[in-house]
Amino acid sequence: MSCVVEPLTAQYDQNVRQIIEQVGAEFGAVGEGYGPSDPEVICMSQHYGDESKSLYLVALLDGKVVGGCGLASFNGRPDVCELKKLFILPEGRGHGLGKRMAIACLDYARTQGYQSCYLDTLTSMKVAVRLYENLGFDHLDAPLAGTLHNSCDVWMLKSLVE
Repeated sequence: MSCVVEPLTAQYDQNVRQIIEQVGAEFGAVGEGYGPSDPEVICMSQHYGDESKSLYLVALLDGKVVGGCGLASFNGRPDVCELKKLFILPEGRGHGLGKRMAIACLDYARTQGYQSCYLDTLTSMKVAVRLYENLGFDHLDAPLAGTLHNSCDVWMLKSLVE
């Protein structure tokens, strides 16, 4: 079995969109206030790149796109980034791909000078919440001001400063 993580290119936009919508629906993240409804989902590769200090990775299992994870500035802030849209199809789970992508995104964030990383998610995404806790994210009592995902109910922050 081949597990590969690589930067998103336009050839994978349709796959990533379908994964985000399918996994979002699986966990009830449908409609306004959830990541799958963000306009960028239509064509993710146009929204991530070094010029905007952002990165989106895709996970391939035996050549099939099974997931993705991104990192971008939080509301244009130079000091805070956001771990975004970590979605993995059921057949891609359990291979450590989510962890690999998240760590790669956090490493990228440090190279871009971000001081901390925010994320929001759902209580129902228990495995993801546990992953974030294991990666050193701390729970917040409320979302960071300016989040677009006001329907999420878990908010976390990690310092990127050693």
